[in-house]
Amino acid sequence: MNVRLLAALTLLPLAAVLLVSTALAGRGAESVSTAKLRGVNFVSACTFSHAAADDPIVFPGKPGASHHHSFIGNATTSASSTLETLLGGASTCHRPGDTAAYWMPTLLQNGQPVMPVHAQIYYRRSTQRHVEAFPPGFRMIAGDAKATSPQGVRITFWSCGIASGVDRSADVPTCPDTRGSFLRLHIRFAECWDGRRLDSTDHKSHMAYAVRGQCPSTHPVELPQITQIYRYASRGGESFSLASGGVYSAHADFLNAWKPGALRKLVDGCLNALVHCGRS
Repeated sequence: MNVRLLAALTLLPLAAVLLVSTALAGRGAESVSTAKLRGVNFVSACTFSHAAADDPIVFPGKPGASHHHSFIGNATTSASSTLETLLGGASTCHRPGDTAAYWMPTLLQNGQPVMPVHAQIYYRRSTQRHVEAFPPGFRMIAGDAKATSPQGVRITFWSCGIASGVDRSADVPTCPDTRGSFLRLHIRFAECWDGRRLDSTDHKSHMAYAVRGQCPSTHPVELPQITQIYRYASRGGESFSLASGGVYSAHADFLNAWKPGALRKLVDGCLNALVHCGRS
């Protein structure tokens, strides 16, 4: 480690130094081609838990201050949630150890709530170098709650499922009346971390999206790439909106409260081992 970097690290809190040091060690690992990353994942399948106008990331400690959200995963998630309370809570996710909190704005049809039946949370490896597990208490948001135009399918889109034959869309599609064809919302999170902050003022700037499997120098720590896919018992169509605004305002939140040992085992045994682990 060079003198300038060592001097910079001495100005950081001890926890941050350890995180950066771990990240630097990871970046020294052998790089793999993006072709080898296809299908490398593990999936946490979770059912709907509850709904409330709470948001422990944007409005911590302020119940009812947010637009309405639909929660999956940790069954205790509320405006007052902390890492400690979540670690002690039950979860609607089937994977042992996944007590993380996941949520998104409630879907509305003609102003009436439509709750998701379940969600698939994909943890993928999309970067070429060694992936680190999310630190306990890590927070982030993907998507823009204030968007009034399409955000781009790299971040979020609607679909009817792979077998439906319907292309992904920025607008809510009308799904065919066939088996397995139901409305889905996809939100993709960034995978590159600055290695210092567990959150940021806008809950996004501590993260960045990789380009062709590479993280930018400002965000050098590779993390699992999360995609939350919410499925509804609806064929879609017209008169839909989100509690945050129109259908273009899709976004989602993640608060990491996984049991650390369980998450690390999956990150190393699946993502860093280049294995398709899929669902539990």
